[in-house]
Amino acid sequence: MTARDDFLSAADVAVALLGDPAVAARWGEPSALAKLSVGGLAAHLARQVTRVVKMLDAPVPADPPIPVIDHYRRAAWVGADLDSEVNVGTRNQDEQEAEAGAAAVLAGARDALAELRRRLPAEPTDRCISVPWMGWSLTLDDFLLTRMLEISVHCDDLAVSVGVATPPLPAAVTEPVLDLLCRLAVHRHGAVAVLRALSRAERAPASIAAL
Repeated sequence: MTARDDFLSAADVAVALLGDPAVAARWGEPSALAKLSVGGLAAHLARQVTRVVKMLDAPVPADPPIPVIDHYRRAAWVGADLDSEVNVGTRNQDEQEAEAGAAAVLAGARDALAELRRRLPAEPTDRCISVPWMGWSLTLDDFLLTRMLEISVHCDDLAVSVGVATPPLPAAVTEPVLDLLCRLAVHRHGAVAVLRALSRAERAPASIAAL
């Protein structure tokens, strides 16, 4: 199995959840995330699949990729306030895409997944992509890891929002995602804080949130 296979497995789970009737039934209701509707959250989840197609369509960047851990260290949204410009902009995009309706969002995600099944295996192992809204480049496999993290987190958010069980993801998806989150948590809080949170409840810090 490759990172591309693992991403496709995660995308399968996300698209199946988007097709749950409970999502369409609660489309206009508030989600579990503050200031975001169920439809907006579903559109955000769908974009983790559809965006990959757009990235592959863009020219290969000339600049070298940065490590995935630096992608999060540099990202303006990490740790940003709920009403920060970057978070407000993301929510606005989510809600605008949700206006197309549940059926259209689901269809777009399904079409993108079908296209990625054809295209991803053919991409070179050293393929890089530009992340234009960030201003840097990543390897394709690292970018897919960031999408697996998004899918893992937002599948749980969406399931909670509509009152269904959070769908299980394969270990090949959850293990690299949890590894990345642990590394990010260590970067933000230090190794001792993470060690205590995972092994010593009596000395655990209040939070070791990675993002």
